[in-house]
Amino acid sequence: MLKAQIVPVTSFSQNCSIIWCSETMEAAFVDPGGDVNKLLETSEKLGVNIIKIFLTHGHLDHAGGAADLKEKFDLPIIGPHVDDLFWLDGIEEQAAQYGMSGLRCCVPDEWLNDGDTVTLGNLSLDVIHCPGHTPGHVVFYEKNTNVAFVGDVLFKGSIGRTDFPKGNFNDLVSAITKKLWPLGNEVTFVPGHGPLSTFGAERESNPFVGDQVLAKA
Repeated sequence: MLKAQIVPVTSFSQNCSIIWCSETMEAAFVDPGGDVNKLLETSEKLGVNIIKIFLTHGHLDHAGGAADLKEKFDLPIIGPHVDDLFWLDGIEEQAAQYGMSGLRCCVPDEWLNDGDTVTLGNLSLDVIHCPGHTPGHVVFYEKNTNVAFVGDVLFKGSIGRTDFPKGNFNDLVSAITKKLWPLGNEVTFVPGHGPLSTFGAERESNPFVGDQVLAKA
């Protein structure tokens, strides 16, 4: 069974998730944006064996700690989609602009595409390409627990910004409504920032992608 622990990292309070298979205790960091020592301390307390790094997209607060973790523990970086390469290449420049230290550019060992799967112990997570916030953004969905790790695609009461380079509002709304909503209202999602929610709750009340809002568009 999938288990998860959220660890807020960086000054942006980004939700890094430590996810693991309860049967094998093999684990992964999802979006280790920084505060590497904090992540390592938490994983040790959980008693899990970190073997992979999963990235939803290339923004510094989601990927800035991946290079250090890869180097120290020989962990493969998996994801996002190759269209986010320019964001990963620019992490150090972005970090300097925000006055954030210790964040580094990284190159994934494996790029992901829509329809791929990633494995962790006995777990299998579906990969869903959801462009709009960034062009190469992906979502990880574990069907048995009905949980999705959505990065900055969707938030409780909001959606990801689309005013960054190569962002696209229409693409984001399309990805949410055509790729995420069909997974079902009962899906619980872990966003990149803020509290958890469900797809059903967002369809009822989200001011950007709620059903009533889109019906009036």
